[in-house]
Amino acid sequence: MEKKVYESYLEILREELVPALGCTEPIAIAYATATAASVLEKVIKTDDDGNKKYDGYLNLYCSGNIIKNVKSVTVPNSGGMRGIEAAAVLGMVGGQAERKLEVLEGITEAERIQTAKLLEAQFCTCYLEEGVENLYIRAELTQNGHRAVVVIENKHTNIVLIKKDDEVLLEKKGFQQKKTEKNQDKRDLLNVADILEFAKIVNIKEIEEVIGRQIAMNTAISEEGLRNHYGAEVGRTLLRAYGDDVKVRARAKAAAGSDARMNGCSMPVVINSGSGNQGMTCSLPVIEYARELNVPKEKMYRALVVSNLVAIHQKNYIGSLSAYCGAVSAACGAGAAISWLNGGDYNAISKTITNALANTSGIVCDGAKSSCAAKIASAVDAAIMAYALEDADHCFQAGEGLVRDNVEDTIRNMGYVGRVGMKDTDVTILNLMINQKKV
Repeated sequence: MEKKVYESYLEILREELVPALGCTEPIAIAYATATAASVLEKVIKTDDDGNKKYDGYLNLYCSGNIIKNVKSVTVPNSGGMRGIEAAAVLGMVGGQAERKLEVLEGITEAERIQTAKLLEAQFCTCYLEEGVENLYIRAELTQNGHRAVVVIENKHTNIVLIKKDDEVLLEKKGFQQKKTEKNQDKRDLLNVADILEFAKIVNIKEIEEVIGRQIAMNTAISEEGLRNHYGAEVGRTLLRAYGDDVKVRARAKAAAGSDARMNGCSMPVVINSGSGNQGMTCSLPVIEYARELNVPKEKMYRALVVSNLVAIHQKNYIGSLSAYCGAVSAACGAGAAISWLNGGDYNAISKTITNALANTSGIVCDGAKSSCAAKIASAVDAAIMAYALEDADHCFQAGEGLVRDNVEDTIRNMGYVGRVGMKDTDVTILNLMINQKKV
């Protein structure tokens, strides 16, 4: 394998597989407002008890996909508060901007109480911003005659603009036009054949920290979701209804993590493609199969490399946020890794990916919420069936729908549908969710 490809794949894993506290869209909003508050820290007054006084206002301008993914989800460490304004005000009041996707880790009860009071006073207003990137947040905080503006685009922690009054403190020039060319080039190097080669030869010490963290954190929140009552309890229900066969456990473990995460659990997870749900979907089923097969730790780590990179490969075509449910691409990565754990070669893994994509690619994303856990369970079920079909020497054929002669063209087709073909679907879903369209 070329050194450039090897190093790029390592960088991708290190950049993508990072911890995040709570659903990443409300966390991104909290990160933006915490950053804005830090800019105005010296002009925000305090009362006699040393508590900060917020006497201005906070305006948020968000893309439709951000609104869709924050509207119904519980904000972590909020005491059960939901939605955009709650995430924004909580981030402003108590967020630690330097912790990025763990910005709400240190929230106190006093800060929750102050947030509730500011929400009741309608301190924050959110507006739909049209004609921007699918992932776009602009926070504008006004306090004591001063204003801070923070803009996030394309990646949940990618701040492209910080202003204080008329002074530009940070600006990434030409980001809208050029995006991040270096990162985009790296991800363009991804392909199934090289992913499998990389997983085979990578020095385990170079991935041990990032993969080990994913196993530890994602397993912990999954177990929390199975122990306690969260949302619709999809994971617990699967085990109760269908037993504890590995095919059921793989679905239940991934769903349980989402049950907890979508319903306010404050435990961090390691994400994939900017999403905690996707991070859990492409890791927890693989961990469960590896343990069932009693493989060595090193083989589990290499299988997780396969799963994570296959998922990221697909999302490179789809984009960060769309109407295409990210659980599908993440579960497809898990299916590829399950095939790999069972001795599958390039041909077998390609057929598994094809079978999975031909089945569940029509699942739509209608925002982050409790039912994400059910979609994860369905997507993982499809991935397991995809492997079973391949193992029985069955694969959907080129010309059947969007399936093409080789796996890369099939992945590209599905990505194009998610990125381009489902744009109108995305708008329709958003309009229905915010009651701008009556049926």
